[in-house]
Amino acid sequence: EKADRYDSQPIRESLIRRGITVPADLEARLARYKIFQEENLKLADNPRALFDWTAKQTYIALANMMTSAALMGIDSCPIEGFDYDQFNAILAKHQIIKPDKEGIASMVSFGYRLRDPKHPRSRKPREDVITWLD
Repeated sequence: EKADRYDSQPIRESLIRRGITVPADLEARLARYKIFQEENLKLADNPRALFDWTAKQTYIALANMMTSAALMGIDSCPIEGFDYDQFNAILAKHQIIKPDKEGIASMVSFGYRLRDPKHPRSRKPREDVITWLD
């Protein structure tokens, strides 16, 4: 059983933690998750697609952590360039994940800079990256 499938125990427990405890309401929400995963995203029976979708969800939490850190004057950096198998093994060894059900998707580092960057930050002009639709 994968931890991110609509019919997994972790999904059920997540809903209960969010206050959906009436059995009929819980089953109705799980049924909506099933439709979402099987019909809308077509990923429930594709483990890689399910993992990729779940990994994308981690960026929501990652962005909130990084924004909160920035508001406190703490720098951060999202990280994807690492040996996934090695880190999964480390997390499994320390019983942080169950490798048959879970895996690392990304990391983030936090800290205080020792000095300002050598090069100024540069961003593309807004009109090059934003499209307004009427």
